[in-house]
Amino acid sequence: MKSILALVLLAGAVVTAQAETVVPAKGDPAKAQAIVTQVCAACHAADGNSVTPANPKLAGQHAEYIIKQLRNFKDAVKDPNKDGVRRSAVMGGIAGALTDQDMLNLGAYFSEKTMKPDSAKLPYDLGQKVYRGGNAGTGVPACAACHGPTGAGIPTQFPRLGGQHADYILAQLKAFRAGDRANDAGKMMRIIANKMSDQEMLAVANYIAGLK
Repeated sequence: MKSILALVLLAGAVVTAQAETVVPAKGDPAKAQAIVTQVCAACHAADGNSVTPANPKLAGQHAEYIIKQLRNFKDAVKDPNKDGVRRSAVMGGIAGALTDQDMLNLGAYFSEKTMKPDSAKLPYDLGQKVYRGGNAGTGVPACAACHGPTGAGIPTQFPRLGGQHADYILAQLKAFRAGDRANDAGKMMRIIANKMSDQEMLAVANYIAGLK
């Protein structure tokens, strides 16, 4: 009788453990095609290589990062003052209409595309110096420490930057410094941007544009 009871309890524990195991949701690139064609392509291009410097390139970006940004944009529609959201009149309206599965699909779609990098522009030397080694005098850490020497980033943690439009990178650095963008974990980018000069931001943005 005790052995039977033990087996029943063991079976129940196994079922419970299986129920508590969360299988990571995956996106389907093919199912994102319609949304990309009808919505995303106008600003980011169908292959994610935006030709407008103000609009970021999404091609080759980590799926997790794209999904996080879309969720942050959507959350801002519900509560613009909530910490960790990302406010945008344009993207808020777009993301607000997306389901969680839509976001997963879009993340998978753009992550599979190949980014077409820009060319690094002047001031090149300063940008390279700050990106690779930071500025010890003002406490600015090396960008490469988190985003990698080629700007490839680290999936789930830090976005890919290499090849991104310089204008977009510069705009985001300024937005972090001003507090207009506040969806960085632990205020990491806001703290760093506050220590950077305008010249350093411009130089780093131009250097990043040419990374491959």
